[in-house]
Amino acid sequence: MKLLILVTLLGLSSAQFSPNTRSGRTSIVHLFEWRWADIAAECERYLAPNGFGGVQISPPSESIVVTNPSYPWWQRYQPISYKLCSRSGNENELRDMITRCNNVGVNIYVDAVINHMCGSGGGAGTHSSCGTYFNANTKEFPGVPYSALDFNDSKCKTGSGEIENYNDVNQVRNCRLVGLLDLALEKDYVRGKVADYMNKLIDMGVAGFRVDACKHMWPGDLSAIYGRLKNLNTKWFSSGSRPFIFQEVIDLGGEPIKASEYTGLGRVTEFKYGAKLGNVVRKWNGEKLSYLKNWGEGWGMMPTGKALVFVDNHDNQRGHGAGGASILTFWDARLYKIATGFMLAHPYGVTRVMSSYRWNRNIVNGQDRNDWIGPPSSSGGVTKPVTINSDSTCGNDWVCEHRWRQIKNMVIFRNVVNGQPLSNWWDNGNNMIAFGRGNRGFIIINNDTWSMDITLNTGLPGGTYCDVISGQKEGSRCTGKQVTVGSDGRANFKISNSDQDPFIAIHASSKL
Repeated sequence: MKLLILVTLLGLSSAQFSPNTRSGRTSIVHLFEWRWADIAAECERYLAPNGFGGVQISPPSESIVVTNPSYPWWQRYQPISYKLCSRSGNENELRDMITRCNNVGVNIYVDAVINHMCGSGGGAGTHSSCGTYFNANTKEFPGVPYSALDFNDSKCKTGSGEIENYNDVNQVRNCRLVGLLDLALEKDYVRGKVADYMNKLIDMGVAGFRVDACKHMWPGDLSAIYGRLKNLNTKWFSSGSRPFIFQEVIDLGGEPIKASEYTGLGRVTEFKYGAKLGNVVRKWNGEKLSYLKNWGEGWGMMPTGKALVFVDNHDNQRGHGAGGASILTFWDARLYKIATGFMLAHPYGVTRVMSSYRWNRNIVNGQDRNDWIGPPSSSGGVTKPVTINSDSTCGNDWVCEHRWRQIKNMVIFRNVVNGQPLSNWWDNGNNMIAFGRGNRGFIIINNDTWSMDITLNTGLPGGTYCDVISGQKEGSRCTGKQVTVGSDGRANFKISNSDQDPFIAIHASSKL
């Protein structure tokens, strides 16, 4: 009997590492703060036709509504209940979006906030996204319901009730993170309420969860909750499929809590990835692209089968979380495209692409005073729709990096080369590199201050290929550069150091 239980648990946990994407699709996009109606439309008109595997959505649960500052992005990370109404839409709109995206083969992954409820300074009343009453002062959340008995305050041993020392594991997991009321997840009742919330979303058709603030929860508590989750809805997923779990654990080294404590439960967000890649692409601290030859585990990162990777996320593009000033974002568009192109070409990890909105930055002493600003909104904090311009870019201050031709085409590149090994590495010992993915794709990058003119072995069959960075294949022609690969697999590449996008990528499906 014990062996059977062990095998069952191993089966559950091992399945939680697969994103459950449809065959031939490999990348997730985070449509940060998008409305459910806009995500549904985007799945149908853009994500499915361009091979995106899934969407990470913002937290759908009822949250506090903050008016000072005015409707910040972080209000959605302060739950009031597990009712499904937020500024992205109501439960019916959420259900419609999940259904429509699933119907075109694009998965939905929910950002699940289960470590805490709202901040202790949230007061009392109905300033919440569904209008549910709560009292943060007395820890009453009747919408769940939770009472003062369901929080960790008695286990926190700091004078303030807050995390005061990140080198104290008990503080990090039992005390309040920036004032947020910390749930007692070792209680069977609390675990049940969290699992009920996640299971309702599974029944609606979601494919998995990005679990927020995992460093602040005991791995044993998370394991117990994940063990209560249902299999995925068989309307869209094969029988016995388990929800994909990817856990937010910020581990840059130097703290006692390690990402490796969570990698047995599901994938983990590899924050070293964007921080180190940003240093390399910016050429800070003497870093060079040529050093990326052993990228991944060779750089002290977790095993590729455990990692969820990204260039930036909604936290660190604002200077929060991990990575500091090295993090590349849409504000550094040229370097950002190089980094994202590299990420999507390289086989390490499951990749997530960021899709952001603009805000008015106010940088003082290296810090953005406007890092709190919420999504593009009209009066009353009503989120503006994502409008699509005639050139396929987005309006209303939505950035839509996933629609940038270079990034969208590299998402397709990753699909085409999926399963192929990294091959034919070349570098100049500096900031020019190239590598292939078996006989299916090849990328070459010039991040040096001089131009490149070189002939390399691509590993690809002979023929004429369209570069998918300067353009793409449309019908029987290329809209950008062409690359001629000889019968010996060799091709000549010319990339000026002044090119707006100083890299070239070709793959089997871009061949004329």
